[in-house]
Amino acid sequence: MTYVVSVDTRLPVGAAELDALQREGVIFLLRKGLDAIEAVEGPGGVEIEIFDSIVAAHPGGVLLKLFVDAPALEVAEDAMREVVGEVLDQSELLSAWQITKCEVELHPEFAQQSLDAADGPDAPPADPVVRAAQHAEARAGATAVRLPGEEVRAMRRKVRAMAPRLTAFGLDSFGWCADDEESGVDREHAELAAGALVYAIDLLVDQLFHDVQTLSEARKSVEECDGLLWYLDDLPERFAAQYTVLFARRFLVSAVSLTGRLTRDDRVQLGCVAEEFLLNFLLREAGVVLDGYGLLSDGVTAAWEAFAGEVLEEADYELWYETAGDDAETDETTSEVGSLDVDRWFTPFDARCFVHPYAAGEAAERERSA
Repeated sequence: MTYVVSVDTRLPVGAAELDALQREGVIFLLRKGLDAIEAVEGPGGVEIEIFDSIVAAHPGGVLLKLFVDAPALEVAEDAMREVVGEVLDQSELLSAWQITKCEVELHPEFAQQSLDAADGPDAPPADPVVRAAQHAEARAGATAVRLPGEEVRAMRRKVRAMAPRLTAFGLDSFGWCADDEESGVDREHAELAAGALVYAIDLLVDQLFHDVQTLSEARKSVEECDGLLWYLDDLPERFAAQYTVLFARRFLVSAVSLTGRLTRDDRVQLGCVAEEFLLNFLLREAGVVLDGYGLLSDGVTAAWEAFAGEVLEEADYELWYETAGDDAETDETTSEVGSLDVDRWFTPFDARCFVHPYAAGEAAERERSA
């Protein structure tokens, strides 16, 4: 089965954050080390193949996404922890770095291929909802066993400390009330919810860069592309032919613009439909982050529900209009929506809304002129 193993590596405690040039150097060293590995041997001599990788650096370390063919989830995780550890040890400049996370992410496309091929009494249930519930339970149980308590506590402290960086929204937007803590979400859950959104920004932007690169190399739209995509194939399927490289770039620029405003401005209003899709993706990634450490609780979910109710309420109709009829055969709504151009997704809701000029249409206009 194909697994996507996320490995988070961090600077030694007390080390200065990486600048832009140092981040490029670390990426080079890690890629050089990974390329030098010819084969990985798992239990019983089984060969484990690393067939693709993404390496993204940030000021505090590097996040690796390793695409692996392995016989089992635990085998993939253990093998990749050992591989990355060996690459770090062999580099004098990285030998003091630490691996703070190593866990599997099941990409929907690969998981579905494996599930479709499964047979026999132990095959997963056909209902995708039941499968998802079973997988969530398994992940929760595995996390509790796999992660030491100190590592979970450290992650909780780290995420909560990031909450103030979400300057566009205070904890009251997540349901916390300083004057009456009994009335809604408590402070810890509100801080976890806000901090996880900040933490997830790197993941969102890095994986959108990957989607842009995949489409650029394929020279095709999402409808025709067979490569691995993290977000673009989760957008409404009937517009897939319009998700070109240019669309992907505009979507990425919108993500950078939105997440920059979330951590810079004192208030953010979503500017267009594309930004609403992106905020939903950011919430999803934040959930993955906390779930991986066993920190996703009912309290955090309630905090995100309060946040979404406040931030997404005004734009909900626009997003519904763009996605209505995804599962319908043919009706008036589907026919009308299906004929829309995704350029509309980058049109500001009103004159008060900010949309980055590149995303708003200048890039599209230059391409049409050319």
